[in-house]
Amino acid sequence: MASTSDPTPTVSPYGAWASPISAESLAKSAIGVSDLRAADGRLYWLENRPDEGGRLVVMTGDAGSDTGGDAGDARALTPEGFNVRTRVHEYGGASYLVVGDTLYFSNFADQRLHAQALSDRDAAPVPLTPAGYRYADYVAAPTLAFGGGLIGVREDHTDPADVRNAIVALSGAAGDAGRVLFGDSDFVAYPRVSRDGARLAWMAWDHPNMPWDDTRLYVADLGADGLANVRLVAGGGAEAVMEPQWGLDGALYFISDRTGFWNLYVLRSETAEPVLPMDAEFARPLWGLGQSNYVVLDDGRIACVYGAAHGDQLAVIDPAAGSVREIALPFTVIGAIHLLDAQTLALTGASGVETSAVATVELETGQATVVRRPSPAQLAPRHVSVAQAITFPGPDGREVHALYYPPANADFTAPEGEAPPLIVQVHGGPTGKASAAFSLANQYWTNRGFAVVDVDYGGSSGYGRAYRQRLNGQWGVVDVEDVIAAVRHLTAQGLADPDRVAIHGGSAGGFTVLAALSQSDVFSAGASFYGIADLEALAHDTHKFESRYLDNLIGPYPAAQAVYKARSPLNHLEGFRTPLIVFQGADDPIVPPNQAHMILGALRERQQPIAYMEFAGESHGFRRAENIIAAKEAELYFYGRVFKFTPADDLPEVRIENLPKP
Repeated sequence: MASTSDPTPTVSPYGAWASPISAESLAKSAIGVSDLRAADGRLYWLENRPDEGGRLVVMTGDAGSDTGGDAGDARALTPEGFNVRTRVHEYGGASYLVVGDTLYFSNFADQRLHAQALSDRDAAPVPLTPAGYRYADYVAAPTLAFGGGLIGVREDHTDPADVRNAIVALSGAAGDAGRVLFGDSDFVAYPRVSRDGARLAWMAWDHPNMPWDDTRLYVADLGADGLANVRLVAGGGAEAVMEPQWGLDGALYFISDRTGFWNLYVLRSETAEPVLPMDAEFARPLWGLGQSNYVVLDDGRIACVYGAAHGDQLAVIDPAAGSVREIALPFTVIGAIHLLDAQTLALTGASGVETSAVATVELETGQATVVRRPSPAQLAPRHVSVAQAITFPGPDGREVHALYYPPANADFTAPEGEAPPLIVQVHGGPTGKASAAFSLANQYWTNRGFAVVDVDYGGSSGYGRAYRQRLNGQWGVVDVEDVIAAVRHLTAQGLADPDRVAIHGGSAGGFTVLAALSQSDVFSAGASFYGIADLEALAHDTHKFESRYLDNLIGPYPAAQAVYKARSPLNHLEGFRTPLIVFQGADDPIVPPNQAHMILGALRERQQPIAYMEFAGESHGFRRAENIIAAKEAELYFYGRVFKFTPADDLPEVRIENLPKP
């Protein structure tokens, strides 16, 4: 029951509620943590800087501190002018490594590997490798006689028409691009050296597969002349293996989905045995390199993270005792985990009411300590909309999953009988997954009176291989059917206004937005962020990592050319009847701007209501604060015009072609 001091909520239409979350506060506080590492008892991680052009900086902190967001021991190591971000696979990941007193990192501007002496705060990073190459996923290899102590993934762009990926040893000498250890596949990842330095494990895969389709796990002897006795130890069929790690006893651990879910396995001698068989996922699709979903302790125990009904679960497996102990944490979403010392884990985590943080966990007691939370939620609990997991039937009765966020703002209530406008959120990938972690971007909408549903359409990760493969050959069909099913489910329950339903999404999600608008009349507005309009053009004009992705999602090209044409929203202009706003990065190498230009030009000729914003200097996803602000405010203004309500915010006007002004 509310206290007598609580103010009476103001009656105001959904969408028009005043919110303490401005687009500016959203952008400037959107500092995330990623790529966590531990070395010599210290923690290292990346933080993005929206106010500095979206650059990424390496941070370090004492595991014993609790900064609460901006105090304590946490400090930036990366000097101005440097951006710690690799473009391997274009999506990057695993862009730095600390070895002793040296920080090695990939610099975004030139993609060269740099070395930075940590003992001298005034020392400038020194470039080690020549131009034309990209590097990621490094590990220390001090016993490698001909190297300089590093092994990593290299992507060779010296011939843009023939990009080559390989595992290389890096000498550290200026101008050395690295010595190829293994280059007999289209892609490689996870080079991992055994504890005694005598063996190397890695994963590899070839076109047209993606790393969640069909991959191989190799092991070789690591000697003075490189690799010897290379052998395939797992994968090579309808199986996606990943993340090898070595135990102190020489056993090789890895993750495989051979039973339908990504589970842990251990290889001793010639036989791989499951560590903890479960109908649960211990990994996510390898879009970004360097996932760390488990650690092997020196005593043989294994700390791991897997998806559970209530969210991510941290557990400690003791194979010798045959026991599993779950550790309760204040996080429902857990990222990378690393071993800080024999009894302490480091991890990144978030919950439905708290933003992402770096934290430590005592293995024996389960005590969790926040080391760094760079962007506290800064939203009173009474204003927070917490995700509600829902499952509903799709076509043919198949189950579809989603997260539903109801409108939430304790200062306002809607007129009696009014249902809220709904935003259908379509994640990218399309193997992405809706996250229940606190998102100020979601709260921006719910706090203004929108409902949001984040749909895990068929093809999403987190529900096993079969659910992930629902989209094979069916992209533009199953995903569209599932987002429509979400709308029908919510409107049937009175949780959304059927006349005010928007759909927004980016990248692959942007394609689903355009496909859904061209095929259905359930949506009243659409917002596409760097979405795909012409699948045939994308097949000719994208980067190596995804250049054959459509073989599985659509069909091999050009054999399946007719399907590409039939699924492309650009070829179904007659189906577009609702206003559309498009956002695009001018420097996007994954979904080039011509995709936006084609659909906008075609709809303009048909005099459909359209709006467009293209941002110079932005790639695939917006990182600069000013562009994040502009896009968010423009989207709200757009919905206000289309749904005929007046937002409480003072918003810049956006030109919407072919839409009469009120």
